[in-house]
Amino acid sequence: MDSGFYYRTGIIDQEGRDTGVDPFRASFPHLLDVGIMGHCVHGAEGFCWQAGIQCYQNGLAKSEPNMSLADYKMIVDQCKGKLFQVALGGRGDPELHECFAGILSYSRENDIVPNLTTSGFGLTKSHALLMKEYCGAVAVSWYRSTYTLKAIDLLLSLGIKTNIHYVLGRNTIDEAFDLLSSNKFPEGVNRVIFLLHKPVGMGKSNNVLSPYDPKVEELFNLFNLEEYINKVGFDSCCIPGIINFSPNIHLNSIDTCEGARYSAYIGPDMVMTPCSFDQEYRWGRSLKEYSIEEIWESKPFESFRSLLKMSCPKCNKKAHCLGGCPIKKEIVLCPNKSGR
Repeated sequence: MDSGFYYRTGIIDQEGRDTGVDPFRASFPHLLDVGIMGHCVHGAEGFCWQAGIQCYQNGLAKSEPNMSLADYKMIVDQCKGKLFQVALGGRGDPELHECFAGILSYSRENDIVPNLTTSGFGLTKSHALLMKEYCGAVAVSWYRSTYTLKAIDLLLSLGIKTNIHYVLGRNTIDEAFDLLSSNKFPEGVNRVIFLLHKPVGMGKSNNVLSPYDPKVEELFNLFNLEEYINKVGFDSCCIPGIINFSPNIHLNSIDTCEGARYSAYIGPDMVMTPCSFDQEYRWGRSLKEYSIEEIWESKPFESFRSLLKMSCPKCNKKAHCLGGCPIKKEIVLCPNKSGR
């Protein structure tokens, strides 16, 4: 229980043997992305925008109360014994939550490992020590600032497993190729996790990567090489790009969109949706009216799953891709997506 790691088997046949075929979904989420933050200090000052980050949570314009500790405890109480890790986030850095220590400790008391992402802007040693005590891993968003590097140095100096979260868009792909191919990312980080830019919130459509851009193929070709693939990871939105441009990566080592299949997002207002990029709550339901299990089995969640089930019926890569993102089809890094 130190890291939150879990092992998912394939479908078990009548003889009790693992068939090697992944079930389409779980009976309860294996991971919850919990947005404990309702507002952001970066948003007030515009630091995200200055760093080239187009915040999908729209932190520059939108400000709400943070999730209460009581509400967070209600989530944990419903999940105890059913899932073993949560990802803490929302519209701001989780360590700046007024009940940060209580959130971390209550998670662990109930055998749930919290992980989180921070910009590092307000990170202190006392925050980091709490992370060391309770968290499985911490990610630092690549904000191209002195506080980014200071946060990474602090976390590494305390022996905390530290990742970098790097948003891939048209405005960052050249830098990503240079930093990775020239080995310029900070030494000692566990992985650089590439997250695909989405046109949600402050995210602009003209920053979406195209599968026809030769720079996309050039970057993803790096992941075919062992010296690079051992240093990186990806969000599920990148999977169509991996499938189309990184053929040396074994398909059984990746997993496409897990929204409403193995994961879900709960915002600071206690609305649960299949994915945090559903900022309009098209598939959302409130935990003030329903339980996590009820929402997981609800018609909106099944509707979201249907989009994945029905996508690209003639494609021979469907089982590994499921058509990519159901929310923003334009981000799918597939040259054949016009025929979806």
